[in-house]
Amino acid sequence: MINISIVGLDSSHTIEFARRLVAPDCPDEQKVSGATVTAVMRFETPFQDAAGLDARQKQLESWGIRVTTDLQEAIANCDAIILCINDPSLHLDYFRRIAGLGKPVFVDKPLADTKASAAQILEAAAENKTAFFSCSSLRFAPQLLDACNKASQPTLASTFGPLGQAAAGSSIVWYGVHAVEMMQRALGRGAKCVRTIADETGAVLVVRYDDSRRGVVELCRGAWHYGGSVRGREAAAFVVDTSPLYTNQLKEIVKFFETKQIPVEPEDALEVTAILEAAERSAKSGALEPV
Repeated sequence: MINISIVGLDSSHTIEFARRLVAPDCPDEQKVSGATVTAVMRFETPFQDAAGLDARQKQLESWGIRVTTDLQEAIANCDAIILCINDPSLHLDYFRRIAGLGKPVFVDKPLADTKASAAQILEAAAENKTAFFSCSSLRFAPQLLDACNKASQPTLASTFGPLGQAAAGSSIVWYGVHAVEMMQRALGRGAKCVRTIADETGAVLVVRYDDSRRGVVELCRGAWHYGGSVRGREAAAFVVDTSPLYTNQLKEIVKFFETKQIPVEPEDALEVTAILEAAERSAKSGALEPV
């Protein structure tokens, strides 16, 4: 049994991951075996105030999980760490604090708020020989993976997803990560520049590669659906069933903690962050921005 510590309680993902690992009333089809949550560290961010944290702490404690405000206490005696902080601007600081512990780490999406910070996370991981990965749960959506298998070697990928409103920082970086990650999963790395068309409905990102590939990402306010199409010699459209997403992602996380074999290369997360940051710049400048 792997003992997991979770750093951060401003994200609902902390509750959802813990529910699937330890909650006695979690439905069988959502449960994930092989690990448990031993402690959670809480602290306020613009995404969650003290009252919200108190409610989440009460839920975790009802499942027998210890909640603390002290990082060293939270990570004592754990085998692995989930960095689950809604505010991506805090990821680099906390990753640096835990990178030298010799424990595998999962960083919840997005990897960081900027490309520069994401690159420094990769550097800290390399310097400390820390195994980690970071991704959106949408990357493991069976419908996306099926479309990628049906349309191998695609040159075009169009995806859509919501544009949630960030409590701080860029909404495109914070919530656009889901649809951008689906696009990058289909087309792979190599994005060169992004142009963003923003309006009252949301934003459309056109991602250019240095070859014949092109990605289009539509981010919509108030439309909480995910899907898209993957096209090459073959074509496949998909709509994501979101109900198993947390469970599918958590299974990959636990498998990684068991084997230390990363399911997503850090360079993928770095590029996703770079695309998102370029898209935010383009939304402000109206120009084509380099990745």
